[in-house]
Amino acid sequence: MKIVLYTQRVEIIESYDETRDCADRQIPYLIKECGYLPIPVPCIEEVLPIMIEQFIPVGILLTGGNSLSEYGGNAPERDKLERILLDIAIKKKIPVYGFCRGMQVILDYFGCKLVDIGGHVAVRHEVFGNISEKEVNSFHNQGCKNCVNSLEVLSKTADGVIEAVRHKEYPILGTMWHPEREKPFKAQDIKRIKKLFEGV
Repeated sequence: MKIVLYTQRVEIIESYDETRDCADRQIPYLIKECGYLPIPVPCIEEVLPIMIEQFIPVGILLTGGNSLSEYGGNAPERDKLERILLDIAIKKKIPVYGFCRGMQVILDYFGCKLVDIGGHVAVRHEVFGNISEKEVNSFHNQGCKNCVNSLEVLSKTADGVIEAVRHKEYPILGTMWHPEREKPFKAQDIKRIKKLFEGV
């Protein structure tokens, strides 16, 4: 079974003096539904090259949760880890899909500034463009309205927030909506992921 690596959010549990890597169980279920073996990535940068070398993933999933530190988040170690993952993915030509925070990481990596936005938390809205959907979910406080030339904008909302991008050269795709939060999972999201990871 082909492998997809996915990142995890960082949770700080003060009452236990613990910092935890964790992810919604729906994320590995989504990866499994796409036909892949899901393997979580711990927030330990030293293990990344080893995991890439040993597992030889067909794709990498940058997941949601944790704002970027530059925009008020509290997990700088995750910011660094995901930037390193993008470095490795580009070097080794491994496809990357990022959703919500994952797309924000992609935007930030390629030099796009995020801004605070309103009306995009716990709502559903329409997106327009090459990817047009009557309704997608939305759970983000920061977004982007201006993109660099290396990224192609695939969809926006009516208020001008960029909702999907892809890199013009590398196999990198981002969406602001959460495919794992759809019940059941949407066929178009699964098809989009499989096409990115394997061209099918």
